[in-house]
Amino acid sequence: MAGVNAARRVQEREPLVLRRNQAYIGVLIDDLVTKGTVEPYRMFTSRAEYRLLLRQDNADARLSKIGWEIGLLPERNYTGFCFKQKSIDDELERLSCTRAGTETLAELLRRPEINYDSLPDRDHSLPREVTDQVEILLTYAGYIDRQQSEIDKLATVENKRIPDTFDYALVPSLRNEARQKLSKIRPTTLGQASRISGVSPADISILMVWLKRAGPIAA
Repeated sequence: MAGVNAARRVQEREPLVLRRNQAYIGVLIDDLVTKGTVEPYRMFTSRAEYRLLLRQDNADARLSKIGWEIGLLPERNYTGFCFKQKSIDDELERLSCTRAGTETLAELLRRPEINYDSLPDRDHSLPREVTDQVEILLTYAGYIDRQQSEIDKLATVENKRIPDTFDYALVPSLRNEARQKLSKIRPTTLGQASRISGVSPADISILMVWLKRAGPIAA
């Protein structure tokens, strides 16, 4: 991440920021920046609140497009990923539209005793990496959708930008501890500010109102 953003700064491009729901390194960096540490930091999976989305098996789905856009992933690799993703999407659609008796194949696959290989009318031509993803996405669809819904609800606060030059001294209602922490850490978004130790939900609400009042300056 340091090398990528050093190169992007030389190119006068926006820094790459991986969010907490995109990668474990995003969790690590966010923790170190917002919470600080006085002892060795270990990146346990339990530190991430979106573990259903940060799975080992879907790293390519989370990061391939980003890697390709910033020039780190070769074209042939990105093309291969796109082909795999299309195969997954096509099979998910086929299973949702194909019935076996009174149920669709997708509904059958959600049963705990059934896996892709035991499905009637399964596609034998699909590689294992595709069928594994199809099985995971359908089996845990309810849990994954619920977590994605939580992320979508928090997106407004999470992605609200705070200007680099914002002066927290101009916000009179902030508690002194919050003002000091915010001025020292300089969070880039409200979401990051909300995770700083010593900054309360009330402080974030006040800051949100103040940013709205600031209008274009805080955009």
